[in-house]
Amino acid sequence: MGEEQHPRKRSRQHFEAEETRHISLIKSPRCETAKWYFSKEEIERFSPSRKDGIDLAKESFLRSSYCTFIQRLGMKLHVSQVIIGCAMVMCHRFYMRQSHAKNNWQTIATSSLFLACKAEDEPCQLSSVVVASYEIIYEWDPSASIRIHQTEYYHEFKEFVLAGERLLLDTSAFQLLDVELPYKPLAAALNRVNAWPDLATASWNFVHDWLRTTLCLQYKPHVIATATVHLASTFQNGKVGSRRDWWLDFGVTTKLLKEVIQEMCMLIEVDRRRTMPPPPPPPPRREVAWAIPAPLKPPVHMSRGYPFHSYPLQSYRQPGIW
Repeated sequence: MGEEQHPRKRSRQHFEAEETRHISLIKSPRCETAKWYFSKEEIERFSPSRKDGIDLAKESFLRSSYCTFIQRLGMKLHVSQVIIGCAMVMCHRFYMRQSHAKNNWQTIATSSLFLACKAEDEPCQLSSVVVASYEIIYEWDPSASIRIHQTEYYHEFKEFVLAGERLLLDTSAFQLLDVELPYKPLAAALNRVNAWPDLATASWNFVHDWLRTTLCLQYKPHVIATATVHLASTFQNGKVGSRRDWWLDFGVTTKLLKEVIQEMCMLIEVDRRRTMPPPPPPPPRREVAWAIPAPLKPPVHMSRGYPFHSYPLQSYRQPGIW
């Protein structure tokens, strides 16, 4: 094994690599369109990461990684779930314009949460964001919580967070600040259909999960909220709304509702397979040394001298029965 690298050198190399990435991306052209909704084919086949050789499975893993990071960072900073959801959507949109191969997801996720606090009028101290993010990134290093309070490391990481914020705004032409989440449409839908407590809880949990996926890049918030209520009521064998096609009151057609619910069911199935425990390994084979048996004489009936294979069997077939 080689000599273990000093944490100070390792973190500086990380920052130097990040600085190179940020400098190359800040010069990229701004987004010229406000199109933030994409087809499934655009997301899976034509994302910027796909052009840089990152396949769908790898990008899905990175998407899950930065969403988990944002959730942990938001809980550490005690911000609302709205801030956390807004930051996740910002990251999703950013990586539909920029590639994972050129942008460290931990830096972008940190900057997204800091920017989301400003967008939702819930300001958070930059120093708190920098310290909390650094501690999560380097949680494997016991000295990280002490090192980040040193002036040199703090200012270095702070500059990268601010550079990531400028990059987010530059990439989106300052349109990332206008993020609509499914929370308000969901609350309106639950109130209108007089949802019972269990249905409301299941619906809120579903929406939290959808924000970790690309559904917010495919469908508008009110569509996600309406489909979520319908899916949750289906799982609970309940009936909502005063009429059968109640979703039409929310501007969602039956065709669109079926399409969104199909996507949701596929995501649930993928997550179920991912979290399913692996099958237990087969028991080890025992090597048994078998002795060569001696030739046996054919068995003989106890009361007759006939072997079993030549024993004269009496016919019990009676006429008229068979």
